[in-house]
Amino acid sequence: MNDRAGSGRAARPFLYVVVCAAGVAEDVGRLIDAALKRGWEAGVIATPVAMGGFFDVADAEARTGRPVRSAWRTPGDPRPFPAPDAVVVAPATFNTVNKWAAGLADTLAVATLCEASGLGVPVAVLPCVADALAAHPAYGESLARLRGMGVRFGDPYTGEDGEGGGRPGFGWERALDLLERP
Repeated sequence: MNDRAGSGRAARPFLYVVVCAAGVAEDVGRLIDAALKRGWEAGVIATPVAMGGFFDVADAEARTGRPVRSAWRTPGDPRPFPAPDAVVVAPATFNTVNKWAAGLADTLAVATLCEASGLGVPVAVLPCVADALAAHPAYGESLARLRGMGVRFGDPYTGEDGEGGGRPGFGWERALDLLERP
């Protein structure tokens, strides 16, 4: 791989991790660690609601060595991240998926997803949507539209208790696997 340091790019491929407001977001450090172990550099972009306590922002910053972003920078501010080589959205909520598919770029997180799609950057998504919301017709239409744009989806995760009462694990590394497929 080319050393891109002189161009403002990371020497290793750079992964944007988009975090949405779902309970499983508290474990996003597992995804960051897995990405770093696989040779990525990473930066986290969170929805504004996710910033309200859904994950440990300071921990994510310590793991990546970069600030967690949730708001747009002003025109004179330097870019805190290089352009992405890939994007992971995990957990991806009903709201974010629908806004993204509709092109409603009202947050930095959704605007980043809309832009990545337009630039042809590979995007992997791990949805975390309750069955009742997933049954809404807009959600199915959004998934179809995003798949048609080349977005790669992991299996849905509802967060509902499984058999035996415990919640099933969230497949954080599955997002990275989706990026590695041809």
